[in-house]
Amino acid sequence: MAWNEPGGNRNDNDPWGTGGGRRGNDQGPPDLDEALKKGLDKLNKMLGGKGGKSGGSGGSSGGSAGGFGAILALAAILVVGYVIFQSFYTVDEQERAVVLRFGEYHQTANPGLRFKVPLIDSVTKVRVTSVRTAESSGQMLTQDENLVTVDLQVQYRVGDAEAYVLNVRDSNQALAFATDSAIRHEVGSSTLDDVLTEGRAELAVRVEQRLQTFLRDYGTGLELVRVNVESTQPPAPVQDAFREVQRAREDEQRVKEEAETYRNRIVPEARGEAQRMIEEANAYKEEVIERARGETARFNELLAVYQMAPTVTRDRMYLQTLETVLANSSKILVDTESSGNMMYLPLDRLTQGSLPRSGGSSSGSNQSNVDIQTLTDQVLQELRTRQDTTVRRSR
Repeated sequence: MAWNEPGGNRNDNDPWGTGGGRRGNDQGPPDLDEALKKGLDKLNKMLGGKGGKSGGSGGSSGGSAGGFGAILALAAILVVGYVIFQSFYTVDEQERAVVLRFGEYHQTANPGLRFKVPLIDSVTKVRVTSVRTAESSGQMLTQDENLVTVDLQVQYRVGDAEAYVLNVRDSNQALAFATDSAIRHEVGSSTLDDVLTEGRAELAVRVEQRLQTFLRDYGTGLELVRVNVESTQPPAPVQDAFREVQRAREDEQRVKEEAETYRNRIVPEARGEAQRMIEEANAYKEEVIERARGETARFNELLAVYQMAPTVTRDRMYLQTLETVLANSSKILVDTESSGNMMYLPLDRLTQGSLPRSGGSSSGSNQSNVDIQTLTDQVLQELRTRQDTTVRRSR
């Protein structure tokens, strides 16, 4: 059934509540301003106000009241939307959120979508996974009262978000102060040579340990990752002298390494030579002992034989001794009974004259037998000649 039927029937089925009689024959939708006005009137009634009336001064006061109500409604909507918007927040995966309720620590929120009470809770987000870097540089005194410039780099991250937000007003500044204190303490406890050369790596470890202790005592919530001593240099006016000293140390180290190499080569050889001499001495000792034992056993056996036949044993020993002595002699002295002259036979010269000047090894043992036979004939011929000469002179 239509809202306004033809024929002028008054049907108040208009959803906007305008009615057919008040709008005449207008079959269109109600005016937007009129609909807004009605809505504001209803809102005013809900807020305790009075609805507007048409006509005269009442219509004017109703319009002003409707405008003020619209402003209040819009403000209320905005306030409600802001409150809802501020009631939720998101914590990133790399962050932790420190929640304060009425200015007092309430909780530390983990990553995800979180709720808070608007105007009561305050949220501070802290990145806890990213590694941050702080640098420090300055001149300081060493234990032996020398100046040295140290450049230091500190890598750290936030380990405790609550302590980082609440315990220290400026954690980065506290870190700078603590770093300066730690490096000056450690450099002041070391000599210049240690800081410039071998002790630099150890210096970084000691500074890291001391700095971590400071940060823990201060309650900064920071956690060290690494401390790097980037450079240690003497003051600019004396850098050339220190470079000369450094080169001298390098030369010293090189000479030490060469000496160590020479030592590693010579000492094993000397030990091997000493061991060889010891082994030879032990072998000679055993040889002498065994030879002495053999000689002792031989003399004991000879003593038993000598006791049985002294004369024969003595003559035999005499002949064996002469044979042993004269075996290596190249001269022979022959004593003849017919005269007082002693015959001298130079066997070395006779041997040299009888030996062939050239020859190969193919002659073998036959050649040696011929040489011995020839030498024997020459010796006998010389003996006969000299014996005949001696007989003639005696006559």
